[in-house]
Amino acid sequence: MKIAGSVVLVTGANRGIGRALVEEALKRGAKRVYAGTRQPLDHPDRRVTPLTLDVTDAGQTQAAVDKVASLDILINNAGVALFDDLSDRAALERHLAVNLFGMYGVTQAFLPLLTRSRGAIVNNLSVAAFAPLPIIPAYSMSKAAAFSLSQSLRALLAGRGVSVHAVLTGPVDTDMNRGFDIPKSSPESVASGILEGVERGEEDIFPDPMSQSLAESWRSGAAKALERQNAAFVAGSANS
Repeated sequence: MKIAGSVVLVTGANRGIGRALVEEALKRGAKRVYAGTRQPLDHPDRRVTPLTLDVTDAGQTQAAVDKVASLDILINNAGVALFDDLSDRAALERHLAVNLFGMYGVTQAFLPLLTRSRGAIVNNLSVAAFAPLPIIPAYSMSKAAAFSLSQSLRALLAGRGVSVHAVLTGPVDTDMNRGFDIPKSSPESVASGILEGVERGEEDIFPDPMSQSLAESWRSGAAKALERQNAAFVAGSANS
């Protein structure tokens, strides 16, 4: 999958990694970039088409689909991260609504276009999908669920020619991580790492130094081997 000449849609494109992904896609020669945001967006590059898109709003999602004629790469980047201690069910439901069900809803809505182009789905997750960060447990749980969704879609959509890429980011210097006094990667470097991973065809993308330290152990580990083994059931059913 090459970014040059492709049509890309980025959700959560108004700031942070989302905004950096729009710029990186343009830099790599994307033909059209749809920028999904909850608030109106102005961009000087004519290749950018703003879309009003709250991923939790089914009506806005369908309206966005109606405005997109073709699509090669869907980047599910929109997300929410709030501090909590699992004492408030509403906080967990909010994270799941955006980080899991929002991603699911947008993916399903654009799947016909991606199937037609034999395109790619890129889900921006977090290393918290591997091990929860206890000060943001609801966020961690939602990202773990979204990772499982990504792995399941990967197996289910392979027969249609649609690739699914899970992005496991470490700490990034965005509004979400402003309160953490830890080393962070820039949104621009992470966006570059994400699209580089897509172009290389990596199933699981580790776009920053912290996440890269986990890459080899994940790719050669038992859990990844089990994922591939389980995916074979889908391939076997399709061929039988």
